[in-house]
Amino acid sequence: MSRRLVKLLGCAVLLVAAGACSRQKEESQPGSQTATAASASTPKPNTPAKVKLALNWVPEPEFGGFYAARESGAFARQGLDVEILGGGAGAPVQQMVATGQAEFGISGADEILTARARGLDVIPLFAVYQTSPHAIMAHASRGAKNIADVLSSGTVALEPGLSYVAYLKKKYGFDKVKVVPYDGGVARFVADKNYAQQCFVTAEPLAAKRQGATPAVFLVADEGFNPYLAVVITRRQYWKEQPERVKAFVAAVRDGWRTYLDNPGPTNAVMAKLNTTMDAETFAAAAEAQRPLIDTEATRSQGLGTMSRKRWEQLAQQLVDLGTIEQAPAPDDYLVPEFVSARD
Repeated sequence: MSRRLVKLLGCAVLLVAAGACSRQKEESQPGSQTATAASASTPKPNTPAKVKLALNWVPEPEFGGFYAARESGAFARQGLDVEILGGGAGAPVQQMVATGQAEFGISGADEILTARARGLDVIPLFAVYQTSPHAIMAHASRGAKNIADVLSSGTVALEPGLSYVAYLKKKYGFDKVKVVPYDGGVARFVADKNYAQQCFVTAEPLAAKRQGATPAVFLVADEGFNPYLAVVITRRQYWKEQPERVKAFVAAVRDGWRTYLDNPGPTNAVMAKLNTTMDAETFAAAAEAQRPLIDTEATRSQGLGTMSRKRWEQLAQQLVDLGTIEQAPAPDDYLVPEFVSARD
């Protein structure tokens, strides 16, 4: 090979190498089109995972810990960017979670078991209310000592279809009391001393007191029907795919609830902007009323949100006895050991 040919080949190699170096330098420039495309296709490290939490009612103290987790940075510290979706009457939370429209949701334990009986694959992770806040309230002037006394005379407003209403009907019967539909307010209660109604201990009793009534409140839980309430759910498939993310969410929720229980004021102010129908005084009173139902002996020994396998099994059997579901689901089908204690 002549020296001229060798020289020409050498120059070509140098030109190719120079072009490659030029392209590499150009692609590394921040504003280059190639660099932008590469950056867009590669996820940024430490980017918070976006998830949705679907509530089954409007922002109120029963959800205070979730908003506190967001406002205090508990979600962010766990690498989560959580969008909280407000709910309302009839909010299809179980369906939203089961179909992936939301990664997490809030539901009652009895509703979870009913949803599973309908084929929805939802699983419980964390139970806010250890004692159910569902109750019956009557005028203190009637002198009733318990729910049995309330159902022995007068009128009671109840929403048909609720599990605890079916439980009370089976236990006591409604033959001695006039049952009327629950209308969601307290006007009739305030006006009629012989009128009793279902209630949520953090809502209707407070409203009745503000209107001059003196209600006596009796928890349904004391009658032997005590499903967990404000239970965080996800779908099993999501748990299988993202176990660490689910654990991180639960950890953040636990931190959020501790923050809220210790000092609900700042979070109440945030929720008040989202729910203008409730004033600051009512927010504060509701937060105080629910505290003993959330922070219990069980949570002090096992942590906020704790759930027991035995209680889930008992509830499932109660729903079978009431005819709400045909068969109690196998506990291992819907209970995850990481979130459910074998102890009572």
